[in-house]
Amino acid sequence: MRAASWAELISLAVLLLNLATVHLDPVTSLGGPVHGCAYLVVVILTLRRPGLSAGTRMLGLIPGVGGLLVLRRLS
Repeated sequence: MRAASWAELISLAVLLLNLATVHLDPVTSLGGPVHGCAYLVVVILTLRRPGLSAGTRMLGLIPGVGGLLVLRRLS
C-alpha cells in the first residue's frame, strides 16, 4: 500500500506539473493510467483492510493523498 500511495501522489504531481507547463501528450498518456491504477489499488486495499473505521476508509477515497493519510492513521 505504501508503494501505491507514493505512486499515486507522484503521478498526480507530474500530471499537474505537465498541465501547468508544457502539456506534453506522452506524459499525459503515461501518467494518467499510472495515477488511475495507483488510485484504484489504494482504494481497494483500504476498503478490504479489516478493522478500519469508517472515517479511515473515507480518507482512502481522497485522490492523491488518501493512501498516505490512511498509512499515517495506521502507524
